[in-house]
Amino acid sequence: MRFSAFLLAALAAHAQAVGPERGSLVVIGGGTLGPRIVKKFIDLAGGPSSPIVVIPTAGEADTYGQSWGGAAFLHAAGCTDVTVLHTRDRAVADSETFVEPLKRARGVFFPGGRQWRLVDSYLDTRVQRELEGVLARGGVIAGSSAGATIQGSYLVRGAREGNTVMMAPGYEKGFGYLRNVAVDQHLIRRKRERDMIPVVTKHPQLLGIGIDESTAIVVQGDRFEVIGASKVAIYTHGRDYYFLDPGDKFDLAARKKLP
Repeated sequence: MRFSAFLLAALAAHAQAVGPERGSLVVIGGGTLGPRIVKKFIDLAGGPSSPIVVIPTAGEADTYGQSWGGAAFLHAAGCTDVTVLHTRDRAVADSETFVEPLKRARGVFFPGGRQWRLVDSYLDTRVQRELEGVLARGGVIAGSSAGATIQGSYLVRGAREGNTVMMAPGYEKGFGYLRNVAVDQHLIRRKRERDMIPVVTKHPQLLGIGIDESTAIVVQGDRFEVIGASKVAIYTHGRDYYFLDPGDKFDLAARKKLP
């Protein structure tokens, strides 16, 4: 069967333009997660018995054991199948053995730290490919603070020198679950409301999303909903930013708030 150019164009128009084609993202602005955010992540993973992988590599430690306290929030919420996965060796990250837990995972969580560490360890490795496989199976990828920013295609605050540098050559590529998007975090708490403006000015194709602490966007396809305690800011070239509140919904492809 041969498809006409018109039909192929129509099919392309219905493909996801920004968010993942399958699965979900929970993109969290740092701080205390709050029970609703935790529950949403677990529910999207399929419930507390589903296999979940925590990747704490953005943090400072060289090693993280299976009893690492940063995963305690999942155990407290009743999760029974939690694996902590970490390396700073790209060769290890590219090995079949290391990624085995990701092949069965229904949920992955990236805690905070510095996003350049995630780039150094995992960008363009087998780990990144298996993370994409989690979404392809209908699973969920979540991250807080650095774990939020890494989900965009353009990485802000990636400089090894410090987290006040918004655009750092060599560290401007994220994992790209949100295409043509840059994500900032700790937005209002750390008075970062205007920090994204130079980024979308220099890169006018980008949509900027700033997320305050204890707040998340839940992304499915090209739409997201704000949940949590505070606000989310939207940045586009040539416009001042504006806020979304908990319960608000947004169309990522059309770049507009939904009624």
